[in-house]
Amino acid sequence: MRAVSAAAVETSEVALHALSALGAPYAEGGRSPETGFDCSGLVAYAYWRASRLALPRTTLELSRIGRHVAAPDLQPGDLLFFDTQRRAYSHVGIYLGEQRFIHAPSAGGAVRIDDLRLDYWLRRFNGARRLAL
Repeated sequence: MRAVSAAAVETSEVALHALSALGAPYAEGGRSPETGFDCSGLVAYAYWRASRLALPRTTLELSRIGRHVAAPDLQPGDLLFFDTQRRAYSHVGIYLGEQRFIHAPSAGGAVRIDDLRLDYWLRRFNGARRLAL
């Protein structure tokens, strides 16, 4: 049986806390289930709940921390970045495993799970980062 590292457990906790927000409404600047979430607010919430790690507020700032992760090496809790507004790193989600990720998509939407293999996301993928917990 393979031992599980503390970091792996914590990153799985990040994914679980993000999943607890599934269905919460999108809210620009939102950072809680009560007020809703924007994409970086969901990431900040999940990481804070899992590890008390305070993260930068914007998606661009998030893209500058941690270390680069190649797509084949993704693990639950890794951050995925996308160009959804004609600028790199304009959207972020949390990888869940099995090519799925959770994110707060846009105004009028709610926190949801999407498939990373969908053409929309593949064309907009900017890369992934792993944060040390």
